[in-house]
Order: sequence, then structure tokens, then C-alpha cells
Amino acid sequence: MTPFAFIVHPIDARRDVARKYPIARYLPVSVIEWLLKRKKPILMGHATGIESLTGAKTEGWFIGCPLTPKMMLDMPVEQVYEKILECCEMAASLGAKVIGLGAFTAVVGDGGVTIAKRSPIPVTTGNSYTVASAIEGALEGARLMDIVPSEATLAVVGATGSIGRTCAVALSPAFKRTILIGRDIERTKAIANEIGSKTEATTDIDAIRDADVIVTVTSSDAAVIQPEQLKRGAVVCDVARPRDVSVRVAKEREDVLVIEGGVVEVPGNPDFGFSFGFPPKTAYACMSETMMLALEDRPESFTVGKDVSLDQVEETQRLAAKHGFKLAGFRSFEKAVTPEKIESVRAAAGRPVGSPNPGAAQGVKQLG
Repeated sequence: MTPFAFIVHPIDARRDVARKYPIARYLPVSVIEWLLKRKKPILMGHATGIESLTGAKTEGWFIGCPLTPKMMLDMPVEQVYEKILECCEMAASLGAKVIGLGAFTAVVGDGGVTIAKRSPIPVTTGNSYTVASAIEGALEGARLMDIVPSEATLAVVGATGSIGRTCAVALSPAFKRTILIGRDIERTKAIANEIGSKTEATTDIDAIRDADVIVTVTSSDAAVIQPEQLKRGAVVCDVARPRDVSVRVAKEREDVLVIEGGVVEVPGNPDFGFSFGFPPKTAYACMSETMMLALEDRPESFTVGKDVSLDQVEETQRLAAKHGFKLAGFRSFEKAVTPEKIESVRAAAGRPVGSPNPGAAQGVKQLG
């Protein structure tokens, strides 16, 4: 057996810390952050019961890094690395042979390269399988909303990041038009030129007003997509943690389908030892990539850095099929996206009642 570990961290200083320490509800955020900086990593849960279709088994540990995204952006990067490496050292001491960087720990600095060099065990960001699940989720969302990609516009927000770039490269051939949105116009233009003539580059987030399908995966610590920017009937696949889509969208735009990436069903009878808000036996794609490497007995630094190749995405698709990981539904603003919810969005968007148009997107195929 090859055990694994995975790093999690609070997104919101008061809300998330108060779940474990209720007194935090009454403290100023500045005080909570001061205390977090001085706190060591903590063991959040022991994962058991993960079993591949092949019969391979693994177990693992979820380790809490006491930093929020805002803190990781504000602190000197070396101090952030030090905290993450403390998590890696704890994982190694528990017996883990590979560790996954969760949420913002996969983004900060150079995207895991320095951590992989300094860690006592191999590291992966999980971004390869995150891309695979984002592609599948975006196309399945389009199908559910009767959007035909060859007649539609795709927008990728955060297109110069590792996940955004690869999603753009993989998805754009299926769409009539693609809009890439990034902070650095020259880097964004370079990716647009690489993809081809149907692709435009901009730094203006308002460009998403024309998009039928949006994949958003920025490294912002606050929402960047507001309700007034979205087209009626659009699908937004929000892969960012913290989320890119404002909670106002859920309240004000009943005609838009927002999905927070795919929920992945984990094979076997897994018990993760703590709740991260998902239904039983399901996990984030980045967590699942780490588990796949453990089940495959491949304790290696698989996905690190700011680039994710299509070969890596294809490899995680292959491993997912081999071991029994699969898309298990959608979440939106911490709630399950039910068939009834999808039907209500279709109705608000003026789509016909009943099953989606069979001519719409049919879901993702293997990239290879």
C-alpha cells in the first residue's frame, strides 16, 4: 500500500476557523490571522476505505495548513513555503509517500515547484485531473442547457494559469469562438495565437457578457464574476478556490447555471475522517489525483509548476477509468445541483421543459 496526504486550508478566516474554534466568531479577522500565522499544521482527518477497481487500496491523511488565500498573498512567499513544508514533513512522519497541494497551496509562488524540491516526499497539485473534470463538467453543463459548442462562445477567465490555459487549449476546438481573459495581455495574446484564429485575448472581464460557456479559474482571493456580466442561459464552471463567482449570482440570476467543477466519486467505501462539504464518497478532482497516484503506486511529483500538458490530462483520465474515479454530479455554492434545479434554470433561461436537446454537447471524450 502507498499512503498519501493532502493539504487543506481555511478559505475565510472567521467562518472556517470558527467551525473548529467557535470563539473565532467574536474575534477581529486581524487577530485570527495573527493567531493562524503562529499555529502549526494540524491533522484534520484520516482517510480509509479507498479501493480501486483493480483491488489496490490506499489510506491517507488530510493536513490543515493554517493560512487563508489572503494571507498567502500578503505574506512573503518564503514564509508561505515554510508553512506548506511543515505540512509535508508532518505527512512524511505519518507515513505518506506522496502529498497533494490543495486549493491555494497549489497556486502560491511557482505552483509547487519549490515545494517539490524541498519536500521530503513527492508533491502534486492535482491540476491535471482538475482540468479533466473541468472539461467534462463544462461540456456536460452545456448539454444540460441545450448549448451546442460549435455554435457557441467559450470564455476562459484566468487563461494564463496552468488550469485555465490547458482548459482553453482542450476546449476551444469544439467552440465557434473563444475569449481568453487574463491579467497580462501579452501572455494572454500568446496563448490565443497558439490556439488559433477563432480565439481572442483581453484583460477585460466584461468580455464574458458574450459567452455561452465560461470556465473560470483565477488566483484571486475575491469574486471576480458578478450577476450583471452573465448572458441569459449561460453555464459557468467555477474551478477556483476560493470561488470566482459572486454569491450574488445565485441570488439574482436564476437563468444561469453555475457549477463548481465536478464532484468526483471515489472508488471503494471511503471515509475521509472529516467533512469538506461534499456528499459521502465524493471528493475534489485535485484530491482524487493524489489518491490515483497512491493506488497506482506512483509516489512522484506528477503535476507541478504553471503548465499542465494535455498528456498529463489524458494520463489522469486513463488512471481514473482504471481505478474507478468518475464524475458524480455538480455542486453550486455548497449545495448539490439537482435535476429540479437544472430544470428551473432551463425554464428561467427560456429553454424547453424536459430533456436537453440531443443535438447539444454530449459530454467530453478522451482527449487522446
